[in-house]
Amino acid sequence: MPKINNTDAVAASKYLSFILRHKPEEIGLQLDPEGWANINELIERAKPQVELTFEMIEQVVIESDKQRFKLSDDKIHIRANQVHSVKVDLKLIPVTPPGVLYHGTAEQNWDSIMKQGLKAQSRHHVHLSQDRATAIKVGQRHGKPIVLLIDSERMHHSGVQFYQSDNGVWLTDVVIPEFISR
Repeated sequence: MPKINNTDAVAASKYLSFILRHKPEEIGLQLDPEGWANINELIERAKPQVELTFEMIEQVVIESDKQRFKLSDDKIHIRANQVHSVKVDLKLIPVTPPGVLYHGTAEQNWDSIMKQGLKAQSRHHVHLSQDRATAIKVGQRHGKPIVLLIDSERMHHSGVQFYQSDNGVWLTDVVIPEFISR
């Protein structure tokens, strides 16, 4: 398979994120209830705005360090692993989290978080990571980063459900302030 250059791969990944997570209707694409899209239909509907090929899509899925997308076993369909603003059911199964999880955000959000907790906002879930490094990277996108420690063990024992997406991101509906520290 001929390898696409990094610039084209990044552009394709951003386009796939936009379409599969947020605006499939922008190109008249229909996602099934679990967020899957037919790859051939996606390629056709993306034209002439974006030239996608199956090889390009497959390379983005395989080589993405964040593993944002998943191909079906038969490689006929693709979906985003999380961060949807459109309604989809990823068929996530509740799992027991590690004792502590992390959330990266910007310093300016601290006071609000300590009043309201962490909410999903326009996403389906609050996103948490299993390591500080990932949380720092996420926080840097929003300003001066801070890392929040989430007492996921205590949350889980209080009845809060956790899920883990196919790319390892931990998900929950909300994190109230009593489970958050810096």
